[in-house]
Amino acid sequence: MEKPGQNPDPRPIVKLEEIVVNRIAAGEIIHRPANALKELIENSLDAGSTSIQILVKEGGLKLLQIHDNGHGIRKEDMAIVCERFTTSKLKRVEDLATIGTYGFRGEALASITHVAHVTITTKTSDSSCAYRGHYSNGKLVPPKPGASNEPKPCAGNTGTQITVEDLFYNIPTRRKAMKNSSEEYNKILDVVNRYAIHNAGISFGCKKQGSNQPDVQTLSNASILDNIRQVYGGSTASELLEISKEYRKLEFRVKGYISNANYHVKKIGFLLFINHRAVENSRLKKTIESIYATYLPKQTHPFVYLSLNISSKNVDVNVHPTKSEVHFLYENEIIAKIGDAIQTTLAGASSSRSFLTQTLLPGAPLLGDLNQDDNHSLANSKSVRDCKLVRTDSRTRTLDKFFTPEDILTSIKRARIDTTIGNDLIGSTTKSLHLSEESSKLDRRLEWKDTRLLSILTLRNRLKEARHQGLADLLANHTLVGCVDDNQGLALVQYQTKLFLLNYKMLSEELFYQLILQEFSNFGHIQLSRFAPIRELILLALDQIENEELMKCLKSKEQIAEIINGQLIQQRDMLGEYFSMTITETGKLTTLPLIIKGYVPNLEKLPNFLLRLGTEVDWTTEIVCFEILARELGRFYATEPPNIYNDVDEILHPSKAIDFNDAIPMDICQDPKGKQKERHDKDITNPNHEERASLEKYKWQVEHLIFPAFRSNFDPPKSIAESRQIVQIADLPALYRIFERC
Repeated sequence: MEKPGQNPDPRPIVKLEEIVVNRIAAGEIIHRPANALKELIENSLDAGSTSIQILVKEGGLKLLQIHDNGHGIRKEDMAIVCERFTTSKLKRVEDLATIGTYGFRGEALASITHVAHVTITTKTSDSSCAYRGHYSNGKLVPPKPGASNEPKPCAGNTGTQITVEDLFYNIPTRRKAMKNSSEEYNKILDVVNRYAIHNAGISFGCKKQGSNQPDVQTLSNASILDNIRQVYGGSTASELLEISKEYRKLEFRVKGYISNANYHVKKIGFLLFINHRAVENSRLKKTIESIYATYLPKQTHPFVYLSLNISSKNVDVNVHPTKSEVHFLYENEIIAKIGDAIQTTLAGASSSRSFLTQTLLPGAPLLGDLNQDDNHSLANSKSVRDCKLVRTDSRTRTLDKFFTPEDILTSIKRARIDTTIGNDLIGSTTKSLHLSEESSKLDRRLEWKDTRLLSILTLRNRLKEARHQGLADLLANHTLVGCVDDNQGLALVQYQTKLFLLNYKMLSEELFYQLILQEFSNFGHIQLSRFAPIRELILLALDQIENEELMKCLKSKEQIAEIINGQLIQQRDMLGEYFSMTITETGKLTTLPLIIKGYVPNLEKLPNFLLRLGTEVDWTTEIVCFEILARELGRFYATEPPNIYNDVDEILHPSKAIDFNDAIPMDICQDPKGKQKERHDKDITNPNHEERASLEKYKWQVEHLIFPAFRSNFDPPKSIAESRQIVQIADLPALYRIFERC
């Protein structure tokens, strides 16, 4: 075969023969049996059919037959019915703007006859008999050599039966490329299922040749929901929510069914029809998946059926050979409206959930007897020594996970999600920053943005290379026993038969660093109810520096604050796009990134965080800049109890920190002599209602937001093991040996 460009002489331009043109066109339109069936189904629907029956052999390659009860084809039209660009649905080019039928180009049947043997049997309502014709390469051909090619009269019912045999018989490479017949048949079933669900009032049936039981069968009097139940099962249909919205300004209407938060499967079920055409739209699909990502477990997907009716003047259907895609005006606005409608429907349905119950059947054992039998059979099937028996399950969830601190403290004044920089830091100005339920806003991105920055990809790869497999298994399958010291950030966790003490305060700093790299440029926004003046906050942080000698060597505090304020204003576009930190032109911080849903950082650390952005970040080198920024955000978002908790802990606990290199020598809630600390200050040890709510919220965030994130979104680095942030303090088999000696 001659390579392109090797012939120095120009080749003559010739007009291709008609058979070559038709063969090329057929290859573009008919990719596989499912494409051919889609075209035939649409022809049957255009013919006004109320019953469509399909027969398949060897995945449609050997036989593909469709039989409908539509208005049929006139005998005088059978001679040209399979020629290219012959149609009854279009006469002028202006008709494309208002086309209301599935087909319009007149290429489907013609393309099929160029790659298969086609037989058409049809009868109109005013005809005394049916007629049958055989086609090849778009023309009538005789059924046998020497016979006439004219359509022959035969018995038949009103409607049309089209039989396609030996598909791709003259394109051996295409036929060999087809996967096994079972996979091709599954693709055919997918096409039939889509049209069967959407076309309520039309009976669909599909089966393999020789089978007595159809794989798809819907009734002509069934609704769309009935068809979904028939095709996907009652478990899917019972979890669906109806959606119906009309937008007159954009001239479109959306109807359909979407699954609620109870339903999730491994593969998304997305059925989209635009003006009754089964099409694909990747942007709308990604938008829907991003909305459901906040409701469903990871790597699970919903079921969505949507039917869009858009004004025909705004839709261009002639953009794809197989008509699997259409273009329409106001695509961004329409997709955004559909996303809002789905979000509203899901939010309205998530407040309550229904559960199915079943009465106890006669003769069934009681629950207590059933549990005893199960335990007995389990003990007999596998004997486990008591010293190696794991009595906890890391997957279990407590009931209080589903109640926010506001729900728990019903006897206390409803607490705001509030973190205040108190008067002791701000002085006489008494300025404060807070996030309130009324003013905080959560702005979720509807479309995930994949980053291609080499610096971020490099930092992510470093996390994978530094991963400690043993600690990863421990944190992914641990059970939280309880927090020991909230001020120092210590907690007990169980993994298998071992008990560990970990510093969740330090671990959370690494956790947020990793989440920032993982969610880079895809954060939501936490809206500050009052804009934070960056310059004044940096001055507050400088006032807390106790090293007077160091401050004398530096510029004045006002100059330092002005320089850092100018740096952050200069970098505000980058901070806003990649880290959701919105800074105004006048140096006011208005938003912070939402890293974990429901988690609010301690804003008492905000002044020092802004100061460190100016002193620690290298803004000139991309990878160094992003790494330090992520580290500083991780430090800022790391768990930190509110100020009132530190005051209480100063009295209840000794100031000496726990050494992780030593075993725990005593109860940290007691003094060395074993005497419990006395509470001297009644006002501090009995905080008011708002302070109690703040403490409860902090504890709830640690238990139900931070530790679950350790299980699902954390790759602990080897440095954690080297710094002994997690230490083993007990082992069940070792304890059993001690008790046995006693």
